[in-house]
Amino acid sequence: MRSTSRRFAPVAAAFALLLTACAEPQSTPLQPSGPTPASSTVRTYQPAPIDVSTDIHNLEQRFDARVGVSALDTETGETISYRGGERFGFASTLKAFAAAEFLRQSTTEDRDELVRWTRSDIDRAGYSPVTTEHLDTGLTAAELAEAAVRESDNTALNLVLDRIGGPEGLDDALERLGDSTTQVVNYEPRLNTITSDSIDDTTTAADAFTESMTALQQTSYSTASNRSILLDWMSGNATGDPLVRAGAPAGWAVADKSGGAGPIRNDIAVVTPPERSPVVITILTEKTNPTAQFDNELVSETAAVVLHAIEDGAA
Repeated sequence: MRSTSRRFAPVAAAFALLLTACAEPQSTPLQPSGPTPASSTVRTYQPAPIDVSTDIHNLEQRFDARVGVSALDTETGETISYRGGERFGFASTLKAFAAAEFLRQSTTEDRDELVRWTRSDIDRAGYSPVTTEHLDTGLTAAELAEAAVRESDNTALNLVLDRIGGPEGLDDALERLGDSTTQVVNYEPRLNTITSDSIDDTTTAADAFTESMTALQQTSYSTASNRSILLDWMSGNATGDPLVRAGAPAGWAVADKSGGAGPIRNDIAVVTPPERSPVVITILTEKTNPTAQFDNELVSETAAVVLHAIEDGAA
């Protein structure tokens, strides 16, 4: 595994403002109607949502896809939502929340435990670049959680899920964050198979993932140390470069977790502009043709629409 402290210290430093704003103690999740940025007083009003519906609709038409978007600017409390309450398969974006719950539950000894697995574990899970490379040597539990986030390793996710109570344990963890919408049911790779008559392994952008990631960063659910570790892993997400990161304004630091399977392509991110509190954004996409392959450009262009609208509003 790569050394987090050596390779990603410059990127992690970009999130110092976020960690300062979220330092303990915090008692309640940040809500769109009342954020408390580090440099301002509590707001007593909810800003009007920013409307980007025309631009997102045009992207849907061009890419023949459905797009769900939710963004919260924690500096101003402004929000953006498009199909924010519609369900999409979450795919591998879930790995960020699994890693967060692992960090919450684990002690130093837990994280240092050497974990082994078999070739059949890899064959069942599918995409597993890190666990395949380390089949003969094993990895620590913390290295598995890092591999799940940074490299989107499926076997690593399954092994992490085993340590937090399985899919049900992660579903319970999300409920503790206030998310009763997301339905975590299956391990990899079954969680990527979404059927129209079921809500298994689905979520929504506005009512679930954006609020959950915001709560995760700004409540006592997670320590400052654990938040720093998670954001560092997300800042090194190997599959994230063509997604939100590609659509973000110049100089905005992006920590994200991507997900994709068949027609589904998603990204959830904490995006930090220079010298201000972050934007939490969820982008969920699904091609209309169920046999079509996902498109990274749809996610990056959606991110560009949303983040530049927030940038323009702050100017």
